[in-house]
Amino acid sequence: MSPQKLAEFIGRCDLAVVSSLSPEDAPQSAVVAIAVTPDLEIIFDTVDSSRKYRNLKVRGECSITMWSGEVTLQYEGIAEEAAGSHIDQYFKRFPDGRDRLNWPGITYFVVRPKWVRYSDFKARPRLIEEFSF
Repeated sequence: MSPQKLAEFIGRCDLAVVSSLSPEDAPQSAVVAIAVTPDLEIIFDTVDSSRKYRNLKVRGECSITMWSGEVTLQYEGIAEEAAGSHIDQYFKRFPDGRDRLNWPGITYFVVRPKWVRYSDFKARPRLIEEFSF
């Protein structure tokens, strides 16, 4: 599977679960709306009062899971606050995201991939592919 095909799959997923570790090493997860770049970077918004914001500012490592039926994608990467073209990419995917610009503490993260596993459990034989970046 090509990176372009992975990006197409991610682009069809509106929501994903972002998991991070608290400063006390407790796992925490949250559902977010996601956008993707051609380089497989995932972009999402949050507010600076959220647990994920605090977690990702302290330790950028995170995992993201998305799915469509029996096709899943597990994604591990490094998050940092986004700016400029990444935010524009998010608004291209979610034009209504501009409505949240007046929310106190709204911010955006971009996650760059380190490892991805694509699994299609409906395929026969099932298809599982891993990628390292």
